Amino acid sequence: DLLPPPLPKKQLQRAESLPEQGPSQHCRGDPTPWAGSILYGIPPAHPRHEEEAPSSIPPWDRPSWGPKKPLTKSQSLGEPVARSSPQKAPSPSPAELTFGMVDRELGQLLQPLEGPAGVCGVVLGCQAAALARLSARIQEELVGLEERQQLLEAELAGKSWAALSILDWEPCCESRDAWYFRVGFTFEQTQLVFAAKVPKPGCASLGVQSSLGAHCSIQRLIGRFTDRLPWELVLPGIPGEQSQSRSGEEPARLATRPILQVLISPEVPYQTLAGFVKGCHGLHRTSPGHYERLACLLLLQVCMGLEHLRVQNVGQGDLCPENLLLVQCPCPPRSQQGKEASLSLPRLLISSFFKVKDKRRPCSTSQEQDWTEGLTAPPSLVADELNVGMLIYQILHVDISLENTLGFRSNRLPEIPSLSIYSTGLKRLAVLLLHRDPCKRVSVEQARSILQVLLWGPRQELFARSKKTLTLLRSWVEVKRALLLLKFAENSAGAGASPSLEEWLCCQYFKEVTEHTLYQVTQALYA
Repeated sequence: DLLPPPLPKKQLQRAESLPEQGPSQHCRGDPTPWAGSILYGIPPAHPRHEEEAPSSIPPWDRPSWGPKKPLTKSQSLGEPVARSSPQKAPSPSPAELTFGMVDRELGQLLQPLEGPAGVCGVVLGCQAAALARLSARIQEELVGLEERQQLLEAELAGKSWAALSILDWEPCCESRDAWYFRVGFTFEQTQLVFAAKVPKPGCASLGVQSSLGAHCSIQRLIGRFTDRLPWELVLPGIPGEQSQSRSGEEPARLATRPILQVLISPEVPYQTLAGFVKGCHGLHRTSPGHYERLACLLLLQVCMGLEHLRVQNVGQGDLCPENLLLVQCPCPPRSQQGKEASLSLPRLLISSFFKVKDKRRPCSTSQEQDWTEGLTAPPSLVADELNVGMLIYQILHVDISLENTLGFRSNRLPEIPSLSIYSTGLKRLAVLLLHRDPCKRVSVEQARSILQVLLWGPRQELFARSKKTLTLLRSWVEVKRALLLLKFAENSAGAGASPSLEEWLCCQYFKEVTEHTLYQVTQALYA
């Protein structure tokens, strides 16, 4: 009955005998890599045999079926197993790259690139992103911050003439449908200068204007009220206004002053386009190249404003030089500082609007019928393309009227003298806008592109030795975009003046233009 003593139990080393996890545990899934994939929007890595997975599951949604690596002695139980797809943030896009970015993040972008071609793509993306940021900053300087405009609107709500100080008794500018007076308003212990827009008798309601979005070529409103006009204000063109004395006690005629809706605008106009054109007769003769470049830039602002209005389902009320306002830019161009104001580019504002109705005159099958309708149509119903075409002749001091233009029995239009490198292009654009067949006229959007090509190229000599191809145009855009950014960098290291309105318009062009657009535009312009 004597039994041998029991054998001693063998002590197992946990780190060496830990059973390896089998495939069954993998089927339950390890959420660690999927959390990173969902968070950063990148698919996890897959084994080479992922094509054997069920086809009903997309590759980026399939779990990892491959065996895991066994634990090593240096790994503790709580330490995650190394994966072939480590959790990490996605590589930054070219739009997010900056000069101060750390090399670790920059390396994530450079590592997968293949040769100089990949680096070139990144550089081009960085240039496009930088140009967009630069354009937005210049626009803020031109039109102001949106948040500040909203604060001013809230502050002016409920205010009337009593809260404003009239700086000039006579209007600073008179358009066809309104007078503009300079008024002061104290905001955050600073006196700001605004324009009080007083509509002329018989003009249509200006309520549509308050619903427009912010745009550099559209007159903006930050306040409105209805009140009786102060007796001190002089209204030119109204009988008896010039002879009334503004000294002494308030006259009894105050009661006869009309009660009108007054609009407050942050932009103070100093002149209309009609006055500008009239005053630049001499400049057109002595410096035709400079004046006609200004003409292209002014027409470009008109087209950009009309494009914005179409998006807002709003039309211009009366697109004529007398209703297009000019505003001095905050800072004149570097090359024009110290020179007379007529040499610098003013900011142009469209100030007359109406709500577009659903009905729109379709393209007429009869050219004569289309032109005959134009003879009796009010200015607000004339196509924008016709109005812009008329503006070209008016700005270039060529006598023309809508009635005479629509009355022509042939495609002949008044001759535009060839005074500069812009003359031929402007003449070509006018012909395309005033085509007798409305279905063959270029649109306002196409007119804007033609003006941009006239101003910044490509010019016709680019195709003198090389055939026009999309590859050539794409290379031209990429080189010009890089040179534009270098120009801004050099200017910022010099005088330090703010970029001008013309430079902002140039940024807008190279920020959006493509080789396909250039091919179509140059075909129409240089035909």
